[in-house]
Amino acid sequence: MKKRIEAISVESVAALQEYRWPGNIRELENFIERAVILTEGAELQMPMSEIKLSTKPVARESATAGPLTEKSTLEAIEREHILKALDEANWVIGGANGAASRLGLKRTTLQARMKKLGIARQ
Repeated sequence: MKKRIEAISVESVAALQEYRWPGNIRELENFIERAVILTEGAELQMPMSEIKLSTKPVARESATAGPLTEKSTLEAIEREHILKALDEANWVIGGANGAASRLGLKRTTLQARMKKLGIARQ
C-alpha cells in the first residue's frame, strides 16, 4: 500500500494477541490491511473497539447445559443440539418425526455424527 509504518503500540500488539480471531489468519490479515489503509502517520492506528468488543465472552442460555460461552467448542454445541433433538424425538432417529428430520439431516448422517461425538442411548 506504499505506506511507511514504523511502529505499533504495545496496547495494540497485546489486543491482537488476546483476540481469538474466529476467521483465522484471513481475518487478521484483513484487519491489518484496513488499519494500514486508515492510518495517517508512521504509527499503525487500529480500530481497537472492534477487537475489544469481540474479546468479551458471549453468554447465551442453553436448554440443557446452562450458559454457553465463547470458550464452548463447536463440537460441544453440536453434541448438545443433537442430544436435545434426540430427547424431543424420544430417541427415534429416522422417520418423519425423528431427530434426523428435526435437524434437517439424513438418518445416516446423524448416525455418523452421533458415533463421532460418542452419543449413544443409555
